[in-house]
This record gives sequence, C-alpha cells and structure tokens, in this order.
Amino acid sequence: MLIRTVRAALLAGSVLASMGATSAFAAPADVAADAAADAAADASSDSGLGDIVVTATKRETNLQDTPIAMAVMSTQALDDRHVQSLYDLADGAIPSLRIATFEARQSALTIGIRGIVPLDANQPAREQGVGIYIDGVYLGRQHGLNAGLFDVERVEVLKGPQGTLFGRNTEGGALSIVSKAPTGEFGGRAEGGFGNYGSYNGDIHLDLPKIAGFSVKLDGVIQHQDPTTKNPLAGQAGFNQYHRKGGRAAVRWQPIDGITDDFSYDVARDENTPFYSQLLNYNPNGCAAGTQAAHAACALPGTNYTNLTGTVKSLLPGVVVNGKTRMKVADIGVPQQPSVDKTHGFTNNLKWTVSPEIELRAITAWRGVDATQWDNSGGAHRVPVVNLTAACTQAAPCGFSRYSLADLRQRQFSQELQAVGTVGKIDYVAGLYYFNEHVSDDAATPNSNGVYLNAAGQPVYTILNSCTGSGGFGSDVGCRSIDRASEVWSKSYSAYGQLTYNATEQLHLTVGGRYTHDKKRGVLHYSRNVNYDVDTAKATAAGYQPLDESWNRFNPMVTLAYDATDDLHVYAKYATGYRAGGASSRTANYQGFDPEDVKSYEVGLKSDFWNHRARFNLAGYIMDRKDSQVDISSIQSFNGSNYNNLVTINAPGTTKIRGIEADLTLNPLEGLTLNASYAYTYTKIPLVPITYTAGGLSTTVDQRFYIVFTPRNAASGSIDYALPIGANDATLKFHFDGNYSQATQAFDQFATKNDASLIFNGRISLADIGVGDRKLTLGVWGRNLFNEQYVFRRDPSNSLPGAPTTSVSTGSVNNILGDYGNFNAPRTFGIDASVSF
Repeated sequence: MLIRTVRAALLAGSVLASMGATSAFAAPADVAADAAADAAADASSDSGLGDIVVTATKRETNLQDTPIAMAVMSTQALDDRHVQSLYDLADGAIPSLRIATFEARQSALTIGIRGIVPLDANQPAREQGVGIYIDGVYLGRQHGLNAGLFDVERVEVLKGPQGTLFGRNTEGGALSIVSKAPTGEFGGRAEGGFGNYGSYNGDIHLDLPKIAGFSVKLDGVIQHQDPTTKNPLAGQAGFNQYHRKGGRAAVRWQPIDGITDDFSYDVARDENTPFYSQLLNYNPNGCAAGTQAAHAACALPGTNYTNLTGTVKSLLPGVVVNGKTRMKVADIGVPQQPSVDKTHGFTNNLKWTVSPEIELRAITAWRGVDATQWDNSGGAHRVPVVNLTAACTQAAPCGFSRYSLADLRQRQFSQELQAVGTVGKIDYVAGLYYFNEHVSDDAATPNSNGVYLNAAGQPVYTILNSCTGSGGFGSDVGCRSIDRASEVWSKSYSAYGQLTYNATEQLHLTVGGRYTHDKKRGVLHYSRNVNYDVDTAKATAAGYQPLDESWNRFNPMVTLAYDATDDLHVYAKYATGYRAGGASSRTANYQGFDPEDVKSYEVGLKSDFWNHRARFNLAGYIMDRKDSQVDISSIQSFNGSNYNNLVTINAPGTTKIRGIEADLTLNPLEGLTLNASYAYTYTKIPLVPITYTAGGLSTTVDQRFYIVFTPRNAASGSIDYALPIGANDATLKFHFDGNYSQATQAFDQFATKNDASLIFNGRISLADIGVGDRKLTLGVWGRNLFNEQYVFRRDPSNSLPGAPTTSVSTGSVNNILGDYGNFNAPRTFGIDASVSF
C-alpha cells in the first residue's frame, strides 16, 4: 500500500514540477528554513530562489543537484528562530529530525532521523543512531551536544543511512554543523540581547587580516536563562535553567596556492538543570489488589500476571497532580545544583589540491567531554513511594525524591584521510578512517528528602543528611552508594570509496562501499554498590561478563540519478548502515547486545520552476532494520538507592520504517518567501518474546515495542518577508513559523504517548541600518508565541505493577503513583541587537 502511495506521490510531483504547478507539501531536500531565510533577504525578480551549497558528498555541490534527501539551515534561519543550541530545534523546524532530552535532562540529547531514535544512548557502551559532526569530526557521545552554538555557517541534516561516506552509527542519517571559516579580512560582529526569565545572551566574532598566509577568527558566546519552574527550597537550583559560555579560535594557513590548513580549538561549559517532572495523574489504571482480570488496565507489558497484591498508597500531603498545565513552582522543594557539561576539542583540516584531478585531505581531531549530572526533577512524583505511617520518625524519616547523580568522562581521537577529485566522466571519493574512544562513568541515586509524623501526627518534611541520610549513603562525593560504574574502550577502522559515473550530461550512476572493523572492550567496575574488581564472587554470581567484542561490516550504496531538465532531477537510491553493539551498564551482569543493520530503498525528485521562484522536492523511502535494539527498564529500590535496571535486547525479525518527505518553497513576490514541509513516518517493530524468571518459574509473553519520538505526521511552515527601507540598504524583516507534531511514544516498551504539539515562533527585525561604516540590526523575537503547553515526555512506569521479582504470576502495586512527565518550555521572548564592522 505504501509503495503504491510513494509511486503516486512521485508521479504527481513530477507532473506538477514540469507543469510549473504548486503544491502544499515539502522536500527530500527539506530546505525549508534555509531557502525561506535566504530568499526573503535576497530574492529579486531576476534571481528568485538562490542556490544552496552543501558538502554531503564530501565535495561542494548545489543542493538541488545532489541526489540525497537533506535539509539545510543557514545562519539567518537559525537567527530567525532564535536557535541558540541544538535543543532549540526540538520544536520540529525540520519535520523528520527529532530532538529530545534524555530523561528530563538537557545535558544529553536524543537525536533521531527517519525513525532511527535510540532511547538510551546515554551509556558508555552504547551508540547513537544518527551521526553528529562538527566541521567533519564525528562526536562519539550525546553528552555536551546542547552547548551553545558558535558562529555557524549552516546545519546540514542528511536523511537516511549514510553508512558509505559517514560510516558507523549513521543508520538514520547525519547532522553536520559547519562553522564559518576565517575570511582573512578585518571585520566582525557583536551581538547581545535579553528577554524574560532573566535571560541574556551575547557573542562576538572577530576576523583578523591575513598576515604571512595566516588568517585568524575568534568567537565567544554566553547564554543565560533563569528557571522556568522555581524550586521552593531556598538556595537550590530551579528547573529548566542554563548558563552557557564558550570560545573558539580558528586559524587558516594558506602558504601557497592549492594548500589550505584549517586549525581550530573550542572550549565550552554548559551549566543546566532538568525540566520539572510533574505528576500528571493518580492511579490512572485503577490498580488495586485482586485478580489481574478484574483490573485489566493495570497490566505491565511483557508479563502474564494472574493476581495483583499490595496497596496503592495515598499521596503525600502537598503533592500536586497536574496533567494540564506547566507548573511555575514545584510542589516540594528539593536539593539540586546545576549539571555541568564541559567540552573541548582540537581539529586540523588540511587540504592539498595536487592537480585539477585530485585533492588530498587530512582531518585530525582530538576531543573530550566531562559531564557531571545532578537531576532531582522527580521529587515525590516517582519511586520510591512513601507509606507515611508512625514508622516514619524524626530520627528515621522515610526517604523519597530520587536524586540522579552521574559523572562521565570521554576522550576521543580520530584521523581521516580523503582523496577527492574528478577524472574524465568519473567523480570519486576515497578515504581511510580511524576512531579511538575511551569513556568512563559512574552513577548513584540516593533519596534527598524525608518525611515523618511528629508527636501530633502531622507530617513534617526534612532534607536528609547528604552523606548518610539515604540508607547510610547520600549525594556527597565519597558518600555515595554506587549504582554502576563502567569503562569502555572503542576502536573503529574503515576504508571507503564512492564513484559517480556521469554517463551523459543527464544520467549519473553512483556506487560506493565502506568496510568497517569495530572493536569494543568494556568492564563493569561497580553494580549495586558491589565492587566487581574486588568481590569477584558476587560478580560471578550475578552472571557478569566483561565486554570484548568486534564486528565487521560492509555497507554498499547505489544511486541512479537523471536530470530530466536543468531544473528537474529524479533519483533512485539503495543505501545501508549499521549501529554497533555493546553492553548495558545498567544491568548487574553487564548484558550485551548485538549490532543492528538497516537497508534503505529511496526514490525522489528535486525541482525548480516558475522562473526559479518555486522549489518542490519529494522523497519516498522504505527502510528495513534487523536486530533492532530495544530497551526494558524498571526502577529497583534498595539500600537507600533507586537503581534503573535497563536491559537492552535485539528484537527478532525485521523492523519496518516507511515514509514520505516533501518540501515546497515559493517566492511569489519580491522579498516574500513561503515554505511548507511535511514528513510521514510509519514504524513497526515485530513482537518481541519477553521472558521473566522468578520463584523458580518462567513465563514468556510476546510484547509490542515502539520507536520513540517519531510522530506519524509532522509538518512545519514559515513566512518570511523582507522590505527595503530608505536609501541606505536597511531592510525590515518579518519571520513567522509554525511546527506540528503528532503524539508519539516516549518509551519503547509502553504504548502510552506524549501530547501532540503545535508551536509558533516569530521575529521582527530592522536589519543593516547604516551607522557610519558599520551595520546595525535591531530585533524582537518570540518562541512558543502562544504559550502552548504540552507533555513532550510521559512515563507510565509509575502507574503499572512492578516487574517480577519473587513470582511470575503475581505483580505488586505497592509503588503505584501515576504517570509523570515533562511539559515543554513556556513562551520566551526578548530583544537583541547586532553590529557588524
């Protein structure tokens, strides 16, 4: 059915493009934001929509001539949406790109494209499904990704497997951030602004004149926002606040014609707190002791309980249930300090044009991330659930509020050698790649708060001793019960090549392949506060096995492209990709899992018409993924800790991902640009047999799993208008965009969905005001203009029975509370100014 739909859509698109018709949809080259912004500023009756240069094929090409489905956002497009970090793209500016926090935390981002969205890539031995690159350098961890962006020239989003040119862990695609290079001419730009929630931002960009072949560019940035939900505990950090700062220095050396060496160093620090986790409802499934049949809605997926035991506790006094609106003040104050992400890196990119037929390149990089996590967003809204009785005393208060603490240290080195050129009718790319990564982490989850009944029987809240108050442990360094601590060493070697045979001026055949050898070694030093390095008997009893695996893959691709006219291009593409395997440090046995592999079949068209005042692109794809990595998680409380037991397994059979992407950009009048983008994504994971063993018995149940943060339908649209003012080249600019996402799952083991969303952003600016020999721009901006409130992450684990521990036939409701989740950021707005010189 979907194949017929894709064929029909492509045929219709081809007819529309050739007839100069218009459409309400958008493109495989989802150039929504970039085309809108650039055309609004530059459109004229002669030029229409301008060309967009991309580097998706390791060479500079015109986006419309490149047979790859991709989206591009320029500096202007990022400014119009007030995008300061990657998480600001979570509103859906690019419909097939999905960005979400890991848990409620901004310190690590989950990034997905076309339904390849890993739930928990937050572990050292687990990989992402979308490759993130800065100036051609792959970033091995999702930590530190939300640091403030420096002076960005463009963001390229490549959709679909990129296993040939970009390598491992690019099943869904790649997100490439390209920084502005030194110009060699004196100039610069200074920007600053402030807004609500105490926000302010400033950045400066300075280009120095070329001296003896050396050009230097310096960038600095600072961004701040106070909490959007306040913490009532005095002196403690609130929720959804951040303070980011960083600097970048770039040097371009051009000693002779044909040689360019770009060296850069960047350093950044991001202090942030999680979104507040609200209790959205109370016992929504009507859980109670009795038979499972009598409480059919109170069923934990993957289990086959016949009876339910235990008691659903009353809520603690003062706990607020609110699933409708974003809370401005938390109901109970908790200890919390900002999480801190520190990133740094050196990159050297050498290019030598040996002859007109060949350019040699060497990309060398060393990068590091240090992340310290302090997440106390749950309060009394999640496990452990307190049974407030006389047993809770002042001397021994009953503990609650899981304080999630973690430290991660990552270092990586990469070296890539490339040869790029053209010989006769053949364009070629060949390369060798080496990646070496060392990651270590540890985590603890003590309770931070307590409650007891005083002599009068009244509840009293207290803050537990930060060293000994949670079962003899606490949150202070040196006082923690270590839930887990692991260390991983990863190496990857690959060789790749891609050839494009330009058979005629219209017909182009591209073939390529990449061979990859991955080696991963990992150890679990601690689990549930047991030192496995010392207590080997307990490690053996838990079934612990160190990770020592290697994998080999060959990822081919074939593309056939045909230029029907100068303005109409069609293509068919076969591509593959894979994500490496690993082990879950959240399990006591360090349970391993295998890689997953994907094959993609795609057809598309790219078209310009109406004298280059309209651009319509369309793509349809089928992706089949084998051995999908899926997660089963549960919170287990013991000894004052609240351990997240997460098992990763490979789903049997073939996961089906099907989709259509479309984009339309119109420039009907000089200065006016309209854009509409759409993505349809269908996903289905085969049923997964889940086996639980407890009390000497086992049960196996087929369970449905879901791909997270992947809406079936998503769309965005924007309006940009640029109106020249006066004779000094000043321009009045208007930007307005809207972004829609259908409801989708936030956890792959539960059918429960988050809320649908519809977010609008806008900006009005007076640009390029002549002030002597300088240019001044003044602007006012707003994000989430209509203050839409929706739950972007909903966790139902607190509203269902616990996983089997002593019996496979009887489930416990003792820890039932309700769904908890996180609302999106509220409306933010502000003013800014920039001066260029």
